[in-house]
Amino acid sequence: MQLPPKVTTRAFERLAEIGAADQGQALRVAVEGGGCSGFQYEIALDDPKDDDLILEGSGQKVVVDSISLPFLSNAVIDFSEELIGARFVIENPNATSACGCGTSFSM
Repeated sequence: MQLPPKVTTRAFERLAEIGAADQGQALRVAVEGGGCSGFQYEIALDDPKDDDLILEGSGQKVVVDSISLPFLSNAVIDFSEELIGARFVIENPNATSACGCGTSFSM
């Protein structure tokens, strides 16, 4: 059964801090072919499209296109702040392996 991804409160709060909704944009999370493990995440601010799944919280939006959705079933989209930097991260239960950078995975 395919479940939509979840977005943490911390991720929505970070989007509010950077003013994504104020600019009329959402955080787009997509999966594309490539990367060192076969697939890679693309994360960027973008305008929502008609066929996107829209996840909303704290007045912010995260969007996933219909092609990426099966790859992100039941994934968690979060925001992480560490000594090496801050970034949006994906915890994907569908990934069988991931590279060290955290943006490339295989299924």
